[in-house]
Amino acid sequence: MNLSLAVPHDRRLFLKRLGTAGAVALAVAEGLGALPQAAPRVQAAEFVSRRPSPGDRRFVSPAVEAEIARVTAQIADPELAWLFANCYPNTLDTTVEVGAMGGRPDTFVLTGDIPAMWLRDSSAQVWGYLHLARSDPALQRLFRGVIGRHARSILIDPYANAFGRDPNAAKSPLWWVAQDATAMRPGVAERKWEIDSLCHPVRLAYGYWRATGDTVPFDSEWHRAAQVIVATLRTEQRMDGTSPYRFQRNTTNPEDTLMLNGMGAPTRKVGLIHSMFRPSDDACVYPFLIPANLFAVQALRWLAQIAGTVLHDATLARDAVTLADDVAAALVRYGRVSDGSVWAYEVDGFGNTLFMDDANVPSLSSLAYLGVVARDDALFRRTEARCWSTANPYFFAQGGHTGIGGPHAGVGMIWPMSLMVRALSSDDPHVVAACLAQLKTSDAGTGYMHEAFEAGNPTHYTRPWFAWANGLFGEMVIDLAGRMPRVLAVPPALKPG
Repeated sequence: MNLSLAVPHDRRLFLKRLGTAGAVALAVAEGLGALPQAAPRVQAAEFVSRRPSPGDRRFVSPAVEAEIARVTAQIADPELAWLFANCYPNTLDTTVEVGAMGGRPDTFVLTGDIPAMWLRDSSAQVWGYLHLARSDPALQRLFRGVIGRHARSILIDPYANAFGRDPNAAKSPLWWVAQDATAMRPGVAERKWEIDSLCHPVRLAYGYWRATGDTVPFDSEWHRAAQVIVATLRTEQRMDGTSPYRFQRNTTNPEDTLMLNGMGAPTRKVGLIHSMFRPSDDACVYPFLIPANLFAVQALRWLAQIAGTVLHDATLARDAVTLADDVAAALVRYGRVSDGSVWAYEVDGFGNTLFMDDANVPSLSSLAYLGVVARDDALFRRTEARCWSTANPYFFAQGGHTGIGGPHAGVGMIWPMSLMVRALSSDDPHVVAACLAQLKTSDAGTGYMHEAFEAGNPTHYTRPWFAWANGLFGEMVIDLAGRMPRVLAVPPALKPG
């Protein structure tokens, strides 16, 4: 497709244009769970690498190549091994641009098919390589560049969710934002305020520090960005009823704009942080997005550790912990439903609540995966079980597929990420095996994961090049190789009871 000829009104229509990339033979698992019986099969002879040729890869890491060989050798199913080998390096193969800016390492990370860098997506896209960074200087430089780019972006505008390649560009690379009524600044690609856009970069920076011990990224620029993160999250508690943020878009889709002159729905100011948009980039119904607030509490505690230990800034560390404690207390009081037995998805502080889950991370289902709660936390497990049931309006089950989607891709569209997060969060081999089995059918023979696929009809999918989903798939397989190797080692002809 010549994307330059496609001029839809916004990102959602653009993704629909990318949408279904054509039906090819479906990949079917034989040994790891229940599958649609009518799905055709890809033969082993067709498992040819879908990676770019070595000379066309944007970034090559010997440690990553060795990891692919190590993990692939543990996978009995050739189709699953093929998917892993295609997906895991996809971010490095196709989306990263490593360079320098102002004498500092700089790494720009595309989402894939959209020419911009999302703070959330880019953090998640490289997460699966963290455990290899200590032994690979090239990866260290890449991570230093991503962390530095995040800090510079946050300093441009902490309310923006996505940024362009050129931080000085006056015009966004995304034409659907041209008429947005918000305070766009040079370098900003899109300006949807989402709490997690500030939390994911903190998670990545903290994870990199813990994995490598490297403190080089935590320079004066990162220090200033950390101060801005805490100040912005504090401001968005809106305890005085005000915020500098406004956003409106001229669109027929209410999920792409905000009511009340760009302020969003009313709230009672109870100490929770307002998020105008979800990690799906869809507008919140009620502005207190509970999984994002839970993520913010943990991110602030991670930031406090860096501030105290690396930056030696006791004031910043104290401010971060104080804010985390304030939000945590408000979550206990206002963030639950069903007599406190499960977390809500969104609330407004007046007593109005919404229970659902969305496949994007942070979600209610992803809290253990993110390290926000313990894996055996009873409140989380009750909430997760409810999310994976018909109590969640975005839980879909059809044609042998079950999973969670969200309003972004539409009714009946399952996000593979939901299955990956479930496998990463589960200690039940039967649950994990069923997730793997469904993921193997979801690629529609392309060898890659997608944003969403239609339950019962994986040939209908959105986004053929979505690096976050590919990276998360690779991360999941590596996790299972260490934590649950039997699931990967079961020969394809054997099925779990």
